[in-house]
Amino acid sequence: MNGGVAHLLDTNLVIGLLKGYAPAVSLADESGLEPGRIGVSLITRMELLGFPDLGEDEEEAVRRWLGLCRVLPIDEATEARAIALRRRRLLRLPDAIVAATALVAGARLVTLDERLARVFESEIGA
Repeated sequence: MNGGVAHLLDTNLVIGLLKGYAPAVSLADESGLEPGRIGVSLITRMELLGFPDLGEDEEEAVRRWLGLCRVLPIDEATEARAIALRRRRLLRLPDAIVAATALVAGARLVTLDERLARVFESEIGA
C-alpha cells in the first residue's frame, strides 16, 4: 500500500462529506475509513480548491479537511494507468486519474459515482 493509504476518496464523496450529504456520510461509515489512512488524488485536491464559486470560509474548510488526508501524486505509474483506463473504459480524465491513483496505491476507491465504482471493482479483478 502506498504510504499506508487504505481508502482513496473521490471528489464527489469529499464534497458530500463537507456538506453533510446523508448518502456520502453513510458510504463513508460503511467503508470503515480509518483516520490517518485516508487519501485523495492530487486531481481531487485541484478540483476541490479550483471550484470557481468557492468562498473563503468554504476554502478554509476544504483545506482543513485536506489536512486530514494524504494527497497522492500523479506519478508515471498513475499516469500510465489513467491513460489505459481512459482509453479502455472511456472515463473522463479526472475520473481516470482518481481511479488510477487508487489502483496504483493499492487503496479502495470510495465514490458516489456508481459507474466509476463498477469500473474500479472490475479493474481490481483484472
